[in-house]
Amino acid sequence: MPNIKIFSGTSHPDLGQKISDRLGLELGKVVTKKFSNQETCVEIGESVRGEDVYIVQSGCGEINDNLMELLIMINACKIASASRVTAVIPCFPYARQDKKDKSRAPISAKLVANMLSVSGADHIITMDLHASQIQASVNLCLSRKRTGAMDYGHCS
Repeated sequence: MPNIKIFSGTSHPDLGQKISDRLGLELGKVVTKKFSNQETCVEIGESVRGEDVYIVQSGCGEINDNLMELLIMINACKIASASRVTAVIPCFPYARQDKKDKSRAPISAKLVANMLSVSGADHIITMDLHASQIQASVNLCLSRKRTGAMDYGHCS
């Protein structure tokens, strides 16, 4: 797997390391820091030009910070000319808000999927969707896994 790079966000670095170890790959170098006003700054520490990049970041814990970090990481890889960027999100953020149940209520899960797409994600791999209907509402390839197996197939 010479053209694959795996990076981990700060939500669950152990998971990123375990995935890398399992695949026999080195975890990519990334530096994440917070400015004094709590803005997130992410620096990818190696070339991703032409690479198939996987970013592991869970949507649990500090959900909003983790989501923003993921969006910035995706965008950083995309503007650094990564061939394809896949977000590996074991727990999809805002997945419980997947339908309009009241007037003037947002469909936040779709908003998150759209933000991932706009930031540059080509594919999302997730394992915890509140309901399968979110898969129909996103405009990019979404793989829902019921096990820990990862999918490296390309979506058409």
